[in-house]
Amino acid sequence: MNKRYSFQWEAIGDIVSGRPQLGSMTYVSVYRLLQYTMKDVLELECGQDKAKELFLKAGLLAGREFCKNMLDKTASFSIFIKQLQILLSELKIGILQVEMMDVKEHSFVLTLTEDLDSAGIPAAGEPLYDYAIGLIAGIFEEYTGKPFKAKEQDSWENGERICRFFVKRID
Repeated sequence: MNKRYSFQWEAIGDIVSGRPQLGSMTYVSVYRLLQYTMKDVLELECGQDKAKELFLKAGLLAGREFCKNMLDKTASFSIFIKQLQILLSELKIGILQVEMMDVKEHSFVLTLTEDLDSAGIPAAGEPLYDYAIGLIAGIFEEYTGKPFKAKEQDSWENGERICRFFVKRID
């Protein structure tokens, strides 16, 4: 398969000059419209497992690029986490908290509230977090240079009002 496009951070463009009146913000519903319809089409065309895999891979790429371009990879881990918390809140992606952190074991439990993906959706029992799982793992991978895996534990989809992720380095 030939690849015609390779993501570059610059492809996001100059939003300030491109949207001088509307600015950089949009509604969460518009973001979800894009994400949920993309998921629907991918599942129809490729099957549920392949769609999940593709969203996870896109999240990993986005997380690595987000970390490279938006965060200070030279900061100590505690400062890095604080910067990530502030940035996710400022960008209105969600409110990140660290419930458990074992730096020696490279294992973390993170919570995300008011997140873009699913805060406020009705409990349907079907996970929607493949992209977010990839995003989180990609951020940690880029910061440490080592592979990470994230797993969703609690979420809006299963009736919780918080999203909880277990994050661990893959040895």
